[in-house]
Amino acid sequence: MVAAESETDLEIGDEAPPFELPGVDGEYALSAFDETAVLVVFTCNHCPYAKAKFDLLNSLAAEYDDLAVVGINPNDAEEYPDDSVEQMEAYVESGETAYDAYLRDESQAVARAYGAVCTPDPFLLARDDDGYRLAYHGRLDDALNPDDEVTEVYVREAIDRVLAGEVVEMDPGPSRGCSIKWRE
Repeated sequence: MVAAESETDLEIGDEAPPFELPGVDGEYALSAFDETAVLVVFTCNHCPYAKAKFDLLNSLAAEYDDLAVVGINPNDAEEYPDDSVEQMEAYVESGETAYDAYLRDESQAVARAYGAVCTPDPFLLARDDDGYRLAYHGRLDDALNPDDEVTEVYVREAIDRVLAGEVVEMDPGPSRGCSIKWRE
């Protein structure tokens, strides 16, 4: 496990890179979502940092009607078999992950387009006339390590602001987690 902190060239207000990816239950494209907000989280099955956020992401997916929570797994599944499509399906079937969509970025092109570097790496997108724009990129909450207790959930505040039509003006720092397992 190599810990990394997220950084991206995407700026708040930039158009979100489009994607069309296979999920555990079908194909998904960013353009097909119609919610006011989409929370794209680059995540995986094996990373303890990502696993520590499963419950939060599941609860956000269940709690908000006008938010889609989309997990995207970009990791090299040959080197990390726990991140295979079969294991993703098992996580969904068991209820361990209950996002609106759990997608596989086999080519890693979407992770690169977003500038994702770690798992979890969240990008909150807000709908506008032309599609989606980046509204927030940062920590999900204040627990920097998998066993830390959460006392503040930054992404919930960001979601509430986006759904209220407000600008998200907070920067709690970069997300932190295992580095994405890039293929050579």
